[in-house]
Amino acid sequence: MNAAAMQGRSAYERRAWGDAFEAFSLASKQALLEADDVERMAQCAGLTAHEDAAIAGFERLHQLRLEAGEPRRAARAAFWCAMRLVSIGETARANGWLGRARRLLEADAPDTVERGYLLLPQVAQLAASGDYVGAQAVAAQAAEIGARHGERDLHALGRCFEGRALIRHGRVAEGMLLLDEAMLHVTGEELSPMTTGVIYCAVIAACQQSYALDRAREWTTALGRWCDGQPQVVVFAGACLVHRSEILQLGGAWSEAVAEARLASLRLSHSRDSEAGNARYQEAELYRLRGELAEAEEAYTLANELGRDPQPGLALLRLAQGRVDLSLAATRRMLAATPNPLQRTRILPAHVEILLAAGELAEARQTADELCSIAAGLQIDVLNAIAQHANGAVTLAEGNALGALASLRQAQEVWQRVGAPYLSARVRVAIARAFLALGDRDGAALEIGAAKKVFTTLGAAPELAALGAAPELVALETRPDGATARAGAGKGAHGLSARELEVLRLVAAGKTNKIIARELFLSEKTVDRHLSNIFAKLSVPTRAAATAWAYQHGLAG
Repeated sequence: MNAAAMQGRSAYERRAWGDAFEAFSLASKQALLEADDVERMAQCAGLTAHEDAAIAGFERLHQLRLEAGEPRRAARAAFWCAMRLVSIGETARANGWLGRARRLLEADAPDTVERGYLLLPQVAQLAASGDYVGAQAVAAQAAEIGARHGERDLHALGRCFEGRALIRHGRVAEGMLLLDEAMLHVTGEELSPMTTGVIYCAVIAACQQSYALDRAREWTTALGRWCDGQPQVVVFAGACLVHRSEILQLGGAWSEAVAEARLASLRLSHSRDSEAGNARYQEAELYRLRGELAEAEEAYTLANELGRDPQPGLALLRLAQGRVDLSLAATRRMLAATPNPLQRTRILPAHVEILLAAGELAEARQTADELCSIAAGLQIDVLNAIAQHANGAVTLAEGNALGALASLRQAQEVWQRVGAPYLSARVRVAIARAFLALGDRDGAALEIGAAKKVFTTLGAAPELAALGAAPELVALETRPDGATARAGAGKGAHGLSARELEVLRLVAAGKTNKIIARELFLSEKTVDRHLSNIFAKLSVPTRAAATAWAYQHGLAG
């Protein structure tokens, strides 16, 4: 064995996957690697997002196992080669490798470990076709084979896929139990690094898709610890950052959420893994919520190029741009192509919001009723909150303010409990409108005041702009002496100079520093200095927060 191969083995044992990959790569140029070292190199390549090298490594490993007269181990190499190809979207080549693996195992008994692994692609195919019952049965068979042979990776993967199939079939509680079982292997550090990362990401995604927010937070924290212990992991570390960003967004830490999403995009920029698209989509969502529409447009486009469907976020961006016809066409198309009830819940809330903006009240009622029916069947608190918010908004639009309050209060209670300030603030605005319709101006003013504080802290500029454009809500701020609360933000109260006010108004209009400098005949350096002063005087950390402050205080537009 040459020195580079020894260094590779040492780095592999330390879980320094990048160092190990480089050492094995160097060793392979100096001499032929042993099969076990080729396998280690392929695994390290996969963990560090060197997809082409990982695929080539498993192809080479397959050949070496064949030459050694080890058809089962050759089949296993073929399986992992196929899985890497699937992860980058090359399904035709993947199917070829799976076919090769099956031929190698034709003479084997049906319950060998290798045949168990080859059941897993069948699970994915059945689930993709909507046959969740079949997917669950095949996944259970794979898990049983793994348990019988003491193959923990196979057992854990089988249980994980079985749980996901049950969840997609609407049997959420049963599915969650199986995911918890799979995670016991993960947290007990019983599995290979690749399988550990796959299960972490699959379980967290399933938790988020089924609105199990507490579990998603718990497993995201655990994944973060696992990635922090292996700083050279790229793919799963990127996925961890995406999940962290989603959790931070829900909890109201938007600046940190944006930073994590950007870092995920950077780390995955050279990866063809599906998580690269998820990272861009998460970036886009945060830009949209902060009113940074040009940045959101670009990020949704990049997500789409990376294979991530940009909907329903892109439809909501079109709504924010005033292009209601495009947003409505997008959500209608998506719903027509999405028969699964749980998956439809990802689209229905946006569809309700867009329909109300379009004045399509009858369809909005039908859509809200469907969402409520699904939520009632699945009995998930968070999903019920989403459904009740939609139902309350439609009921309010129908002119039944008292009926709307009952639904909106249910939603508010859940968002307060789970710690989702943005969603809670949006419900507060709807509650304020209901109070106004019932003649309770004091109650409405309190709700609007609380919502505005949250929107300002988050930097939710579009929400503040919408409040500022609604005369009935602006009127709530009138004081007994006839002045308005917004007037308190007039000249001097904020401490901004006339030039700083000009810069702030242009920032709130979405202008870049370069454009502001050109319009005000200043240098970009001077604009930077003005921005620093604005941030300090207003005690805000970002452009988005400054924009939100400007909208709240009537200084934008």
